[in-house]
Amino acid sequence: MANEEYVNSVLKWRQEVDANLRRENSWLALAGLFWLRKGENIIGSTPDSDILLPARAPKRLGTFQFDGNNVNLNVEADMQVEVNGTVTKSALLDADEDDVPSFITFSDMRMVVVRRSKGIGIRLWDNTREQRRTFPPREWYPVKEELRVPAIYTRYETPKIVKMPDILGAILDERMEGYVTFTLNGQKHELVVSELPDHRLNIIFMDLTNGNPTYPSGRYHYTDAHDNGKVFIDFNKAYNPPCAFTDYATCTFPPQENHLKVRIEAGEIFIGHL
Repeated sequence: MANEEYVNSVLKWRQEVDANLRRENSWLALAGLFWLRKGENIIGSTPDSDILLPARAPKRLGTFQFDGNNVNLNVEADMQVEVNGTVTKSALLDADEDDVPSFITFSDMRMVVVRRSKGIGIRLWDNTREQRRTFPPREWYPVKEELRVPAIYTRYETPKIVKMPDILGAILDERMEGYVTFTLNGQKHELVVSELPDHRLNIIFMDLTNGNPTYPSGRYHYTDAHDNGKVFIDFNKAYNPPCAFTDYATCTFPPQENHLKVRIEAGEIFIGHL
């Protein structure tokens, strides 16, 4: 029988990640992803807008001017628009992967520039979206303490570059700081991982449950901080990437090195998205 304190800690964590999915400016609030073309890109609620806003927004809020690299916001409508908390009519925008992204906010909506393999675009959130309330609860396997597995983390002398597909159809070169080894059902397995500054490990993996009943393209997991290479991989906390919940996310998926030839019947199940 699983330790009750451990089971309760996993259940609490699952409640927290479900709440996080539904909070303001999170994945269920996403309302659009628009790829910019060079020149003027019109922002507004009329159907011919390049960045199409919800109907309550101004017919023409303004424009994004895009020169192939830089994006400038120009506000034309008579409404208060803020960039990182400062009311403005124009701004040169930093993208989401920059140190301080330029978040544009107005009327329960938010926008930011994104740089991806497909190009440079605009991500839109609408915090009034019904999906934040109506999306069904996330579904999970029962907690199985035996699938919290001890592992050994080994850091590469030089980080390794692996090929990772993304949902946009590109293959990205991603840096991995090391790998973890662990034993499951008497078999030894290895996964490449990236290491965060706080020594937590980020693992993106596939297994033989993918597609039935878990998300077809793999799952994510962050470990706790490793202790001189000792760490636990808790598959009960394996969760679906954002692309399981919205069409407007730009997820990366597991490298070939992280395709496990076993069924990991733990963690989140895939129920599709609205």
